[in-house]
Amino acid sequence: MSEADKYPEDTSRRRFVKGVVGSAALAGIGTGTVATLKSATAPSGAGGGIVQYYGVENTAGPAPRPMPQIPVEVEDNGDVKGLWPELKEEQQEGRTITVAEQQIGGVTYSSEWFQYCGVQTYPGIAPDADQDNYFRYAPSSQYEWQSSEVEGGAIVNVSDFEDYESWGNEIGQSGLGKPAVATWRSQEVPASGTIPVQIIRSTRVEEMANNNQWLGASTQSGFIAIMDKCTHFCCVPLFKGDPGSAKFGAADEIYCPCHQSVYDPFSIERTSFVALPRPDDDSGSSSE
Repeated sequence: MSEADKYPEDTSRRRFVKGVVGSAALAGIGTGTVATLKSATAPSGAGGGIVQYYGVENTAGPAPRPMPQIPVEVEDNGDVKGLWPELKEEQQEGRTITVAEQQIGGVTYSSEWFQYCGVQTYPGIAPDADQDNYFRYAPSSQYEWQSSEVEGGAIVNVSDFEDYESWGNEIGQSGLGKPAVATWRSQEVPASGTIPVQIIRSTRVEEMANNNQWLGASTQSGFIAIMDKCTHFCCVPLFKGDPGSAKFGAADEIYCPCHQSVYDPFSIERTSFVALPRPDDDSGSSSE
């Protein structure tokens, strides 16, 4: 992506479904560079280091990379939850640590996907944190429907999104998907440790899932979920949450008003970043 494309003039440019693409950046990293990076970023706590992940494409602004996707599960009663990776123990730097990692849709999904922006210190990111994984509505929301129709703290349910094929709020085009803001793995934790999530239910997600192994495994009933921390300065952007987003060609995308970073929720990329290690006392590790 050229700099001219990444920092576009104010236009109505839109990007639609592009599917999952490989990371060109990964292809350009030689083994010597990787070894140097691993040495330079040797974690002092649990986890950390170079991680491959899937996230919503950053299409404009200063954000350096996608925000990570959270795989979704819908229970028989319609409750929506985020999938947390399976726990296992492994040896790392001469000690036994607990890690959360599993294969989903041919991809290694790990809790390390979320270890940036200070989130690596949040209680719910510890692999063995005592949390139930349901998405719960945030206590306050810029979406009028959410503020008036559901209670903060209630579990997100499919029934709340029945109008997702036509929903609109006069920002951009109606019918692209119905959004909500939620929290995840954050029951009874300090406000500073609450994990924010952007949820969207869309027919576009359903279409994408029909043609892609990863999205078929990580989305359900048209729901996609994103760990909602902008990869620039860790703000909390929104899909169709800011009327000013139209000025930056982002009325139908996820827009961060702090520095005008834009993410396309209907374009999922596989890329990499250097995950920050979790603090030792949150890692469940033990010395041998």
